[in-house]
Amino acid sequence: MKTLFQRKDDHIRICADEQVGFRTRSTLFQDVDLIHNALPELSLDRIDTGITLFGKRLAAPLLIASMSGGTPEAARLNEALARAAQRHRIGLALGSQSALLADPPRRDGFMLRKQAPDALLLGNIGAVRARGLSAERIEAELLAPFELDALCIHLNPAQELIQPEGDRDFGGCLDAIERLAASLPHPIIVKETGCGISRNVGIRLVDAGVRWVDVSGAGGTSWVGVETLRSEGDAASIGESLWDWGIPTAASLVQLSGLELRTIATGGMSSGLDVAKAIALGAHAVGVARPLLKAFVRGGEAGLDRAIGKLIQGLRMVMLLAGASDLDALRRLPWIPGPNLRAWMEPDTPAALRARLGI
Repeated sequence: MKTLFQRKDDHIRICADEQVGFRTRSTLFQDVDLIHNALPELSLDRIDTGITLFGKRLAAPLLIASMSGGTPEAARLNEALARAAQRHRIGLALGSQSALLADPPRRDGFMLRKQAPDALLLGNIGAVRARGLSAERIEAELLAPFELDALCIHLNPAQELIQPEGDRDFGGCLDAIERLAASLPHPIIVKETGCGISRNVGIRLVDAGVRWVDVSGAGGTSWVGVETLRSEGDAASIGESLWDWGIPTAASLVQLSGLELRTIATGGMSSGLDVAKAIALGAHAVGVARPLLKAFVRGGEAGLDRAIGKLIQGLRMVMLLAGASDLDALRRLPWIPGPNLRAWMEPDTPAALRARLGI
């Protein structure tokens, strides 16, 4: 078995170099049509993409989504990402901070406030690990020293089951989330890691006091796929069969519609059009990870800047073409679902399924 730090380096290398996207399952954003406005009566330079999240004013509803942390390689990556977040006035979500609990001196990969004094910075810990952590310890060891604005608590049972070093017991996670939602002085965001969040889970999270979720749906990076490439024997074989497991990102957004939750959409977001569609479906912000990692690997910080700039400019153009002057207007626009997405909008019950099938 590899150490925690070796595993973190594996994740960066595999995501940068290997084909780890979903193979047959998409985000379903191709099943979302925004309606063209031939008379928008808007100027591109006056389109307002700004938003305030967790007390920070962002120039666009964009987060550089969680990747990794805790190793020298991850530290260099995170510092570059933090500088980009500062330059573009967007947010950055850190990778899992579990390495800090295993080896507190490894703080360099998370000490990013110097590089991003004004940016939104989000911490990150797994729900399984959070079961044994008090709010006081999380605040003292994971949040306050790094001047973070909120904490992501990630859910990743599918990834863990295939990971050679992964957890197998996921009991007690909801109780831990409820406890931290009530006692942690920072806001929390409950996030998946590429498999999406269903309406049933969303209802349980609302009942537990959660107000923010990151759906992190299927269609982008398959973390089951990442762990499959790290596995051997039966685990690798099972991983192959589960590579495309999950709820598509657009489907997860519509599943959570109407609940007392604010959503962030990550999972397969690769263009300004994707960002605009996610906002139209109700998301407050959008997270992008692997496309930005690959842009940095290929072109350094200049390549990263180009990729972020392209996302924001693409969003602005789509907003103009749809006739939305700001994000609230975009969120109010009508949109047309295709048949595959419409199926996810139906109540997920056996009776409804039988009615749809006519049996």
